[in-house]
Amino acid sequence: MSMIAYQDIVEEEPVKLLTGKELILASKKYAVEDRRKSWFYTLSTLVFLILAFLGTALDFHWAPQLFFSVVSGLFIVKFFVIYHDYLHGAILRKSKVADWIMTIFGIFVLAPKTIWKRTHDHHHQNNSKLSSGGIGSYPLVSREKFYRLSSQQRFAYLAARHPLTIFAGYVTLFIFDFNVSSLIKSPRNHWDSLVALVLHFTIAGLIYYFGGLSALFFSWLLPFILAHGIGSYLFYAQHNFPGATFAENRDWDYANAAIQSTSFLVMNPVMNWFTGNIGYHHVHHINHRIPFYRLKEAMDEMPELQAPTTTTLHPRDVVACLKLKVWDPAKGEMVGL
Repeated sequence: MSMIAYQDIVEEEPVKLLTGKELILASKKYAVEDRRKSWFYTLSTLVFLILAFLGTALDFHWAPQLFFSVVSGLFIVKFFVIYHDYLHGAILRKSKVADWIMTIFGIFVLAPKTIWKRTHDHHHQNNSKLSSGGIGSYPLVSREKFYRLSSQQRFAYLAARHPLTIFAGYVTLFIFDFNVSSLIKSPRNHWDSLVALVLHFTIAGLIYYFGGLSALFFSWLLPFILAHGIGSYLFYAQHNFPGATFAENRDWDYANAAIQSTSFLVMNPVMNWFTGNIGYHHVHHINHRIPFYRLKEAMDEMPELQAPTTTTLHPRDVVACLKLKVWDPAKGEMVGL
């Protein structure tokens, strides 16, 4: 046998996959932003969002209004991901200009910084824990606990997870939960919720006064209905999907929750772009300091992140996610009722 043959017979050692804290530490190399890239995405998205809203004023025919209205909604989604990354400290840290832009945007989209950061940080620290409260997420309890709830509690629980509640996120989540409810509970801490509500309905009233019902629908209501509906469903499907696992506090682990309880939501390139790669959600939960434009890079280079449970926006997968109502510990999976 030749030397070449001997050299070819080399057994490769199996790759050791990192877990727990080691995995989180290994992800830190991707949690470094490119400042110029962060500003480019922020400012270009903001400009296109403003132009899209101006395009909805083309009232000579409903078709261009509808087109720009849909595009406005999609750009709200994209800028929301940028806003989300900023509040995580993933991009534009310590920039006063960025802070002003994000503060105004948060109020504009009915997700002021105080309420969004409080609930979303809670979500990251409690992802995949069974909870009937649903702070920063949708409530989820075990089958056994569900049947111990009163009829009124069951109704409230199922209503919170109902498809209409999710897709009507503009009203249910952003207007009432984020703002009205927060303002009632703690007006001193959530004064910006009052500002958001007053500004939102004042602009709506002015658009209706000067442009009529058609202008109100295309230039204001439809973009928010679309954006908040998409955002609410994306957030739901990222943590409520066939194959997701949940645990009680004593069995909970941050890294395991990111890998096993957070989906990789596979989308086409256009939707990936408009959603700022938020479909790579398991990567985001491993390290929320990774900028949205580096999530794919982290997944491509880290073997531990390359075998997540996936879902898609195909109607079949959407229905499968929406059917899930409670956690069945005996089966180790989410089930319907």
